[in-house]
Amino acid sequence: MIRLMKSWRSRIGQSVLARNTLWTFLGQALRLGIQGGCFVVIARSLGAGNYGAFIGAVSLVAIVSPFASLGFGSVLIKNVARDRSLFPRCWGNALLMSLVTGAILLALITGVARFALPASIPTALVFMVAASDLFAARVTDVACLAFQSFEEMGWTARINVTLSGLRLLGAIVAVKVWAHPTALQWGFLYCAASCICAVFSIVVVTQRFGKPRLDTAEMVSELAEGFHFATGLSAQTIYNDLDKTMLARLSTLEATGIYAAAYRLIDVAFVPVRSLLWAASPGYFRAGEQGIRASVGYMKRLLPRAVTYALLVFFALIFAAPLIPRILGPEYARSVEALHWLALIPLMRTIHTFCGDALTAAGRQKLRMHFQVFIAVVNVLINLVVIPMYSWRGAVWSSLASDFLLLVAMVSAVTLLSRESDAKSVVPQYALDP
Repeated sequence: MIRLMKSWRSRIGQSVLARNTLWTFLGQALRLGIQGGCFVVIARSLGAGNYGAFIGAVSLVAIVSPFASLGFGSVLIKNVARDRSLFPRCWGNALLMSLVTGAILLALITGVARFALPASIPTALVFMVAASDLFAARVTDVACLAFQSFEEMGWTARINVTLSGLRLLGAIVAVKVWAHPTALQWGFLYCAASCICAVFSIVVVTQRFGKPRLDTAEMVSELAEGFHFATGLSAQTIYNDLDKTMLARLSTLEATGIYAAAYRLIDVAFVPVRSLLWAASPGYFRAGEQGIRASVGYMKRLLPRAVTYALLVFFALIFAAPLIPRILGPEYARSVEALHWLALIPLMRTIHTFCGDALTAAGRQKLRMHFQVFIAVVNVLINLVVIPMYSWRGAVWSSLASDFLLLVAMVSAVTLLSRESDAKSVVPQYALDP
């Protein structure tokens, strides 16, 4: 056993991917443990109605939050993974784009909140969440991507844990000060925690890799690529999170809380797979320089273990679901049924995300974006029909349908493009004749 452990530790030490995956997983596990504590404190103290109001605001802001940096964080990791000397201008351009687009989207989302959300959700709450997630959180994300591009996932983990720790501290302060805080009171502390972490992130990245430098000419030339990244991320957010906002509008806040609690566990279960994907991202982009065959080959090395994990998670979620009301309280009893339905999502999401990353790395982000936008539109249309009729159950069925359709689209695209690449690489014999 000791020999096996030494061998395992030696492998991790020698493999950058394994080490970064472990760092990411540990960071995410610790972050989720802290977030879990924050979630329990806030969900219990706010109650299903106030918690549903907060989630409704968060989900609305999340739809446009990827546009707050216009995909320049993803452009940064792609460029720096291939050429580290490009970091100063990529870092500067990403920060500037985050500030400019964040300000525009903050005004936009605050204006449309009254039409998209019920009147019981204060506009001030939407403003606080938007300031947090469109400014501070996006800057923090860009800082994490900076460390990810240099394959230093240890610092990415530290920044993420810092953000979660500050929010847990805010939750404890909220309960100590107000006992049963309102959604607006929690929103203020949520925003303050995000802003503190953003300042910390900028300082750490600048000290580690140098000051940002602006290159507006390059920024303009990369707008289209950044837009494709941002649109894909926004579409992903729509089919993952818009149903919560629509539940708040078309059903009840209690239904939103029930569904959000179950979906939260799905996000937690996906963390190990996400850790591997984040750690593998620089390698994906380096492989993708050689085309779709290389990026798919890289994907095939990683996918089997991720799928095995997702299958195990399916059974674990089914058996663990009855614990929800014991932990969160009896008003979340119907989250058990919701989790039973949603348990298949980690498996489907694992497959289509790996395939999607293979497309992105090979320069096919525009194609991936088109698939994601199509699924987002389908998800919204289905929710408009089923949520008024079936409440949170309709949202569950819509989520399952959306992930399945995206799985079919991504697998089909990767398969067809790989075959096309294989066919082009075969030179006919007559072409070699003089």
